[in-house]
Amino acid sequence: MEHPGPDARGRAVTLCDVPDDGRRDAFVEARRRFWQHRRTGSEAHPGTRRPRRGTLLAELVDAEYGDVRAERSGERPVLATALDLELAQVRGGIRADRIPSPEECVRLLEKGPLARATVAAIWPYSLRDHGVGRAASALRNGLLADRDPDTTAFLLDLATAGRLPALRHGEAARLAGATDRGLRHAAWRHLAWSGPGELDLVAAVGERDAYEHLLLDALRPRKVGPWETRPERPGLLVAQTMLLGDLERPGEGLSGGLGVLLGALGDALAETERIAGVVTVVTACRPELAADPVLLRRRTAGHWVLRLPVDSDRPLRPEDMGRHREELSWWSARLLGALRPAVDLVHVRYSDDGSAAMAEAARRIGARVVFTATPDPHRQMTERHDTPEAEPAAVRHDLHRVFLADWLVARADRVVGIAGQGGGVGELLTHFPQMEDERGSARITAVPEGIAPYRPGPDASVRSHSLVEPVTAAVAASGLSAQTVLLSVGRLHPVKQQDVLVRAWIASGCYRDSLLVIVGGSPERPGPMETPVRDGIERALESCPAARNRLLLLPALSNADVRLLERTLADTASGIRARYVCPSAKEEFGLAVLEAMDAGMLVAAPLRGGVRHYLTDLDNGLLLDTSSTRSLGPGLRRLLHIDDDRAAEMARRAKEIVRGSYSVEAMARTLSGEYLTLEGRSSLVRRIPRGPVASHRIRIRS
Repeated sequence: MEHPGPDARGRAVTLCDVPDDGRRDAFVEARRRFWQHRRTGSEAHPGTRRPRRGTLLAELVDAEYGDVRAERSGERPVLATALDLELAQVRGGIRADRIPSPEECVRLLEKGPLARATVAAIWPYSLRDHGVGRAASALRNGLLADRDPDTTAFLLDLATAGRLPALRHGEAARLAGATDRGLRHAAWRHLAWSGPGELDLVAAVGERDAYEHLLLDALRPRKVGPWETRPERPGLLVAQTMLLGDLERPGEGLSGGLGVLLGALGDALAETERIAGVVTVVTACRPELAADPVLLRRRTAGHWVLRLPVDSDRPLRPEDMGRHREELSWWSARLLGALRPAVDLVHVRYSDDGSAAMAEAARRIGARVVFTATPDPHRQMTERHDTPEAEPAAVRHDLHRVFLADWLVARADRVVGIAGQGGGVGELLTHFPQMEDERGSARITAVPEGIAPYRPGPDASVRSHSLVEPVTAAVAASGLSAQTVLLSVGRLHPVKQQDVLVRAWIASGCYRDSLLVIVGGSPERPGPMETPVRDGIERALESCPAARNRLLLLPALSNADVRLLERTLADTASGIRARYVCPSAKEEFGLAVLEAMDAGMLVAAPLRGGVRHYLTDLDNGLLLDTSSTRSLGPGLRRLLHIDDDRAAEMARRAKEIVRGSYSVEAMARTLSGEYLTLEGRSSLVRRIPRGPVASHRIRIRS
């Protein structure tokens, strides 16, 4: 199957050219062999590929997936540590239903963050398989040993999660006054479960910050709930999660398209038949809680935003998830469990410790779990890590994420995918072979994502002028003979590759013919990944001073302003010849690309990822090889050199496909159908409760 057009080098673009084809991937084949053996007991074909020798990935795959150890029995691991091998074998054993004993779990806790996250995921199953008495004894022995505060806090949290009396009241009360915050809070949670008397004594002593006030109040049942939401109709109450970034500030820090998607999707789901309401779960760190302690707010009719407190002086980052895992589980179960009507299901996205924490919270409150599975990081494991130069920490982290994805697939009541090339299901089964049935297929729905319809505000005409004014001023100051603009919108992040875009724009000579406008990031509050991107852009400009006055960097805008700016630039009345470019290394789906298409702009987007599901090269847009500066430059030249009449026709076709197939309302209808498939397994649909309804602005603190 070919795209009807050449790529930047004039070749025909075929699917076999796509670098993320998992079916020829050594890591994917190792997983397939493992699951095939688990399902049928048959051995792998001797000619199948394996990770290359002499890499950390190969050593850990051998230990974790197990089926090639015999062939390499003469080799001794060189790069993997004893802990690496132990954790890999534990993960492989868990996949084979060999759940570690409570004693083994306690021993693993001292092995570091990845070991703790693994134990947190499987702890309920260790209790199930080995008994609560054995677990309580193992925890008590661990707590009475001389351990560091982090390990002690984790042991206390495991005891609280399992309702296990691992410490006497006096022993826990002594820990409640610890100087270490994490240990102190774990002791408070344990005391609140086992009895409120000591907790009342603790609460009466000392100054507390905003987080601790909220925690102490949340630990008292009389202080929380029941919170009554206001359902518009009978149906399911759905919780969806967005633990990284800010729902209302896309483009800043870690806030990207997911916030735009979940905001619009929650609004649309709340208007869908048999969905009573939606709760979008986000996080709030200590400074955010000090500024605003309200935890539950109504966004629109039937759609609420619930903030989970996080004991951190900054918003959560991906590397923080494991450390806050049990904290997230506890707060989620406490706050979601206080909602009336009860939450019926929790929908998690991403293969990380945050999603695992939310799935565990759902178990504690008796809610179903829906998981959106994506082949990330699976499809890049070999490409990124099957080399002697691979960063060991990245290899370990990605193998842990693959384990969490498998755990979530096994834990979820329903697994869905994201629609992509071939419908998305084929690629998903390539990376998750355990979901295949005996016919090599499975009932997995690949849900097409969508965008909300554009609705101009009452001040759209005035706002339009103020948004486009910096662009027109920059064009005038640039000395360009034609008002040609390349627009790119997105959070500043290495995977979005704005620095690669600037280098390609300069190296290809496109800076001589266009103004490049990049919208994203926050100069006042730069996110953790913005600095390397900004530094990369600055280095590119230093290499070509003439390009500096033809680059306009604008801070992140609201989604409404982005869509208004795109429409203004796409309107021929603006006098600007505008094109849109997405330079990301890959886009799982590309909501920003869809919004630019919907605005009527000619769009160029990455070949890698899900964009090619709806964008066909030289028919309704351009597909770019964004793998390097050298490959991206010719694509930018193609984008600029398409004549205006052809560009207008391609943009028209793009707008038609977006409006016909990629609306958030259609996505909501498809997802609600998936949610309702769970209805037959238990009586999930609830009636609207009678009685008084509380305010939609609710504090935990009275």
